[in-house]
Amino acid sequence: MPEPVPETLTTLKRMAADTPTRPPLGDVAHIGHAQLFTPRPEETVAFFTDFLGLTVSGQVGESTYLRTWDDYEHHSVVVTARDQPGIGRTALRCSSSEALARRIAAVKATGADGEWRQDEPGLGPLWVTRDPDGHEIALYHETDYWEAPTDDLRPGLKNQPQAKPGHGVAVRRLDHINYLARDVETTTGFIIDTLGARPTEQIRLDDGHIGARWSTFTQKSYDLVYTEDWTGATGRLHHLAFATDTREDILRAADLALDTGVFIETGPHKHAIQQTFFLYVYEPGGNRIELCNPLTRLVLAPDWPLITWTEAERAKGQAWGLETISSFHTHGTPPA
Repeated sequence: MPEPVPETLTTLKRMAADTPTRPPLGDVAHIGHAQLFTPRPEETVAFFTDFLGLTVSGQVGESTYLRTWDDYEHHSVVVTARDQPGIGRTALRCSSSEALARRIAAVKATGADGEWRQDEPGLGPLWVTRDPDGHEIALYHETDYWEAPTDDLRPGLKNQPQAKPGHGVAVRRLDHINYLARDVETTTGFIIDTLGARPTEQIRLDDGHIGARWSTFTQKSYDLVYTEDWTGATGRLHHLAFATDTREDILRAADLALDTGVFIETGPHKHAIQQTFFLYVYEPGGNRIELCNPLTRLVLAPDWPLITWTEAERAKGQAWGLETISSFHTHGTPPA
């Protein structure tokens, strides 16, 4: 006779049947790239190449395509000339064609729509939609692995796409994006319930509403962040962040910024939320850029509990007591 099913297994099956279906973690593999608008395109490109150490990988019309040395695709950032700074398209690579189809169907099920475009070098078709706050989001799967075209860009190690630059900060990869949003809870609900991100940390204010929320598609502790826009505007950017190899790289970046006239907003210091070591600067077009070192912190637990910070806890400032400066809550792009 077959052995009786353990009660714990029966309970688990019942719990699974009662649990709402959530998108599988991994349908969206990672952030592919982000587009920045700038009224000073030549100076913004120079900031990315000379100060951050990115490489120009292409130029089409008013857009310049740049890549960090450890991203494997054609570009990590697209710098596009516009009258005002801000965030354009954020591209998210799906893990397969089937995963892409699932996420498109999930977006359409919410009542949102999108359209197919194939307008970026090195990439296949992108399905372009918007989050509830109006930020442009593109989903795709097909991509070309970038190959160094010249000897000076070829790496010494075959498992590295490009030689590490010998100038500037030499940031390793595009790490995360922090958007401003009028309604954080609704917009992050779309990212979590429709695209399959996991929330990892959030701020709940005294009146009960969510002031900011961090979420991840990977085992990094966060990929996309939404912070409440105090102006009530929509579709704006708080900052774009690039990861460095070490904390010492960020200290060196602060010295380089001082020597080259790059505006330092705040840092170097350590966040309490997510424990990221950081430096915030402005690129010449006015967009806030973060240099961060979160490489030591991963979310490996499959049942990671959502960490909630209170308004009183956030009022204490950063991890080591640095007060959060006022411009961190008021500066966003485009200007409101």
